[in-house]
Amino acid sequence: MRRVFVILSLLFATLTASAQDRRIDIEGVTVTGNRPIKDIGVQQTKIDSVSLKENIALSMADVLTFNSPIFVKNYGRATLSTVSFRGTSPSHTQVTWNGMRINNPMLGMTDFSMIPSHFIDNATLLHGTSSVNSTGGGLGGAVQLATRPAEEEGFKLQYVQGVGSFLTFDEYLQLNYGRRGWQAATRVSYSSSPNEYKYINRDKKENIYDEDMNIIDQYYPEEINRSGSYKDLHILQEVYYKNNSGDRFGLNVWYINSNRELAMLTTDYADDTDFDNRQREQTVRSVLSWDHLRSNWKSSARAGYIYTWMAYDYQRAVSEDIMAVMSRSRSQINTIYGEANGEYSLGRKWLFTASLSAHQHFVLSKDKNIILQDGGKGIVGYDQARIELSGSVSAKWRPTDRFGVSAVLREELFGKTWTPLIPALFIDYVISKTGNVILKASGSRNYRFPTLNDLYFLPGGNPDLRHESGWSYDAGVSFEVGSEGKYKLNGSATWFDSYINDWIIWLPTTKGFFSPENVKDVHAYGVEVDGHLSVNLAKDWLLNMDATFSWTPSINHGEKRSPADQSIGKQLPYIPKLSSTVSGRLTWREWSFVYNWCFYSERYTMSSNDISLTGKLPKYYMSNISLGYNLALRWADFNLKGTINNLFDEEYLSVLSRPMPGINFEIFIGITPKW
Repeated sequence: MRRVFVILSLLFATLTASAQDRRIDIEGVTVTGNRPIKDIGVQQTKIDSVSLKENIALSMADVLTFNSPIFVKNYGRATLSTVSFRGTSPSHTQVTWNGMRINNPMLGMTDFSMIPSHFIDNATLLHGTSSVNSTGGGLGGAVQLATRPAEEEGFKLQYVQGVGSFLTFDEYLQLNYGRRGWQAATRVSYSSSPNEYKYINRDKKENIYDEDMNIIDQYYPEEINRSGSYKDLHILQEVYYKNNSGDRFGLNVWYINSNRELAMLTTDYADDTDFDNRQREQTVRSVLSWDHLRSNWKSSARAGYIYTWMAYDYQRAVSEDIMAVMSRSRSQINTIYGEANGEYSLGRKWLFTASLSAHQHFVLSKDKNIILQDGGKGIVGYDQARIELSGSVSAKWRPTDRFGVSAVLREELFGKTWTPLIPALFIDYVISKTGNVILKASGSRNYRFPTLNDLYFLPGGNPDLRHESGWSYDAGVSFEVGSEGKYKLNGSATWFDSYINDWIIWLPTTKGFFSPENVKDVHAYGVEVDGHLSVNLAKDWLLNMDATFSWTPSINHGEKRSPADQSIGKQLPYIPKLSSTVSGRLTWREWSFVYNWCFYSERYTMSSNDISLTGKLPKYYMSNISLGYNLALRWADFNLKGTINNLFDEEYLSVLSRPMPGINFEIFIGITPKW
């Protein structure tokens, strides 16, 4: 059972937060309907569109931090941000954009700091077993990102300028045009900053001396984040065409040009002018799509191409005006993608689906220099290609309004190796129609193959690695209650249990470099809870609140590698056992106030959980607020917004020795002309 009031509430919040729309009050109407048969037993989180469009400075890393149970591991402001889904590693989360997988084939993970939230229209998290419906390899889960046509007539323009702390400038431009089945949209985002923020360096101590040069006290110095500047440009071009025969064609092209310095560590004592540590990237992602819809069946096809050029340069000064090249890494990735899907419904009780996708990767990676432990130089890099096929079939059956069952069979090919069959089973049952209380349960097998770096990187790659495998189970209950025109409350609680064998980890060798091995058997389990509340407080007043909570022990149960191995039975490093988020949005007429809060418990930095050497990262709480106002004039709509990040000036670290900013501010001014 769904209520139009919920949709209208979300629409109302979107309108009050956007510079391009006017506020409209509409009375709620109750509508009943069947639960989508496609979602039988699926544990998923759909990110609200209002959160995605909160402000132009946000990346998907920021959105996931405050709106999901996922742990986001952040190496610093505007630097690498990866995710840990249900206690797994970043490479265990599969990420798709308009159906095409965008995980880096060299590293296996995705940098969410490089995905502007304003470039995403739909974001869905598939938890654990549920990811098998979409793709294989998601031992933790999957993140589905997509864009959609604007469905507007005529020409529309929106421009937003942001100015913030640390000389940060964010700019966003969107152009839309629609006519007679055609939709075209251009989005441009540019962000830049010297990124020089102050922080207290807890890894250093300064002495205070008396007149006789005796140490009488010590203190932690205040330092500036050095060599962390960035310039990021994103351009997204979309064209859609829909005819009267049920066909829709689409073309999406996304260009990225990034130039980022890698900031100095808190343990660095050198002057920032003594070295250059820089990462550059140019990426083009493109997808051509066709969708054909009929009353009881649907077919679609997609073709795509990804080109990525990445450069990493590290130079140190050996004398005045002379820099020695320590590392000069260049990588080129070409990926060709194709996919075909079909759905057929037999009455209202059966739905059959089939899917086949292919990703062909061509990777060239090389480094000019690497210094080994014995003082010699080694060759770094490889030139490899790999085909990745994934096919699935499913049958979904709902014999009654209360009960549904779904079975999925998937099989994948990586290079010349096929996975064993990947089965998944899902069920759901309506315990009570009063409150729409639904019980869900699922279980699946899954596999993840080693990345190309795992297999072929020189020196260190291990071509004898086994693929990771695991069984995952979850069960949960959800509910939904409300009163028409007054409030709506829904939520869910889920227990999950996952066993992953042959976990891959890179370990140091006696030859002076790291090499990956299958060393761990991991048991990841826990609880996820979420809730969503929408309340009409009074006339023109609307409150929306969302909250999540996660308890995620992730324990190594592998065998000891040596008598000194202390990692067995310990929590995996950089995975918090506890995390929580709360987001609130209060709107009144043309005003909107947003409060975002998140919490992460302590995280160990070593697999032994030993705190004597590097310690552990303490728990922290984060609060961000924003206040926005929509001003409507005859010739244009204006949106004014101010944000405060890290409201209480929290001192925290997400990654060891990577400083994070304290309280900081940004203002945004948006304009949408009325043609």
